[in-house]
Amino acid sequence: MDQSNLKFTKTHEWVSVEGEIATVGITDFAVNQLTDLVFIELPQVGSTCEAGKVFGEVESVKAVSDLYSPVSGEITEVNEALVDDQSPLSDDPFGKGWITKVKISNASELEQFMNADDYHKFCESEAH
Repeated sequence: MDQSNLKFTKTHEWVSVEGEIATVGITDFAVNQLTDLVFIELPQVGSTCEAGKVFGEVESVKAVSDLYSPVSGEITEVNEALVDDQSPLSDDPFGKGWITKVKISNASELEQFMNADDYHKFCESEAH
């Protein structure tokens, strides 16, 4: 997926928006920090999420990390395949590794996110 159209959060989630649906995943930077993923907890379809609040978690051999929803809205779809196989999160984090789709209830929340260039600069500052 072309990252130039994505928006990024400081908690390492990415967002791709088509109409009123936001596709959400975690970035390759986050996956590399976690290493060796072993479990993911997905939200329930039909449930609501709130921007900045936990909507699931991902577990690696070294840590459990919360997943934060970048937008508020209703969960319309989850990537069930990730429950049995977390490898797409590291192999294709911006494509097959998407986590959930959300029907956005407040589009203005999207204005706070970083573009790809700003996100990469942010990651460089965190890595040092």
